[in-house]
Amino acid sequence: MPIYEYECMKCHKVHEVIQKFSEEPLKNCPVCGGELKKLISHSSFILKGSGWYVTDYARKNNSGNGSSNSDKTSKKSEEKST
Repeated sequence: MPIYEYECMKCHKVHEVIQKFSEEPLKNCPVCGGELKKLISHSSFILKGSGWYVTDYARKNNSGNGSSNSDKTSKKSEEKST
């Protein structure tokens, strides 16, 4: 279940609440009874590196991938000339 953050508009306290997706958002502060505002939190899921898609899928040498040996040869010759 996800953790949601709410900020009270009256006392300005931030509350973290574990809720199901199907549950209604909280409306009242449990401390002072003020109106709560749902906050947008940072995700702990981060994609790092030179490209997770490229390293996982695109480098498989399957036939019909759209590139030919002549394309690779021309790219190598361009790199050497620079």
